[in-house]
Amino acid sequence: MFLNDDFLLSTDMAKTLYHEHAANMPIIDYHCHLDPKEIYENQPFRNLTEAWLAGDHYKWRLMRANGVPESHITGDASDYDKFLAWARTVPRTVGNPLYSWTHLELRRFFGIRELLNEETAPRIWDEVNAQLASERFKRRNIIKHAGVKLVCTTDDPADTLEYHRLLREEEQDFRVLPTFRPDKALNLDAPGFPDWIKRLEEAAGRKVDSYAALLKALKERVDFFHEQGCRLSDHALDVLKYRAGDAAEVEAIFAKRLAGESLTPDEITVYRTELLSALIGMYRENNWTMQLHIHALRNNNTPMFRRLGPDTGYDALNDLPLAGPLSQLLDRAELGAGLPKTILYSLNPNDYPVLLTLMGCYQKEVPGKLQLGSGWWYNDTRSGMRQQLSLFAEHSLLSGFVGMLTDSRSFLSYTRHEYFRRVLCELLGEWAARGEAPDDAAFLGGIVEDISYNNAASYFGF
Repeated sequence: MFLNDDFLLSTDMAKTLYHEHAANMPIIDYHCHLDPKEIYENQPFRNLTEAWLAGDHYKWRLMRANGVPESHITGDASDYDKFLAWARTVPRTVGNPLYSWTHLELRRFFGIRELLNEETAPRIWDEVNAQLASERFKRRNIIKHAGVKLVCTTDDPADTLEYHRLLREEEQDFRVLPTFRPDKALNLDAPGFPDWIKRLEEAAGRKVDSYAALLKALKERVDFFHEQGCRLSDHALDVLKYRAGDAAEVEAIFAKRLAGESLTPDEITVYRTELLSALIGMYRENNWTMQLHIHALRNNNTPMFRRLGPDTGYDALNDLPLAGPLSQLLDRAELGAGLPKTILYSLNPNDYPVLLTLMGCYQKEVPGKLQLGSGWWYNDTRSGMRQQLSLFAEHSLLSGFVGMLTDSRSFLSYTRHEYFRRVLCELLGEWAARGEAPDDAAFLGGIVEDISYNNAASYFGF
């Protein structure tokens, strides 16, 4: 039966591991894109389209693949018509994780067991919207009732973190902590870089008119974030290149950019290499965990990028060389004060063996100090999760894995943790059935509990 109590659990051991060990573990969502302002203001959603489809480029891509006009995806169609367009698409998504996720969210949050399609859409629309209007479905209550204990948002160094402070003073059921995301500092060639420097100056209360001043300002912001509870950084390294430079060279590059002069690709690489290396030292000093998200190829459809902007469903996998530049970056850190705790993600699963074997060269001090990040974006499917888990186990210590995250802008995405835990239990159950792991539910159940929650709770040092 579709989505029954034992879905994805193909062995008796898998069923035991999930129901007795995984199902009731709380959640640490250590990487997401929820807006702390939305969490604090705690408003109800006006309807299911706002809760489900706004900003969700996972769904948008499938709707486009189904021939839905853009007016009913990101355009000016009514919320109800957009929902109907999704409802017509859902039956055609069988085999895609969104088919399971859509119905898991309907069941777990709203108690609706009907399949979503064009016929059932009006009933589901009315029923869910009635529930969304209740106190239970305000933003914070959704998080609380999903069993979430801690959320890490994604925050720019120039952010004031005012809503994190307000949440810390007010919210008792779960914690919301910032994550330091300095992409705009590294993207020297971005058109908005000078404007971002002005924002940083306002936040830091100092003039940033040199590379040395930039480093001081970022160090002060790292310290400020740390005081606010931040224990992670995050980087979108779509392209990872390495070329070292000396202080005078980087100062000259920074000055050229502020003067509005064009930069060569080599100059941009030198700047990014030196700044990222400096930031790694700051993370190590504060005992933070560094996350590197590598090899997204973004904004591939130029007309749609001009029309809609970034993060609208036009990104893909990249396949540039990785081993050499990543090794140089990691080794440089190790030659200095040492690497911080590090999680390596790649959008291209062909990179997993590279990441895993490089990780093994720098493990020390902390169990699982370097981690292969969970199946990310296009890889958070059943097969993608299984591939990441299997390769992690084959090349490192899966038992030390810090587990799943949502990487989501949706308050209803916490069922992905259930989906991941079922996949994890399915895999361990298969190992036990084949004699690759002990047929010992207590032993394997401890590993499941650790990956579901305990490892993250101890690893990050919140």
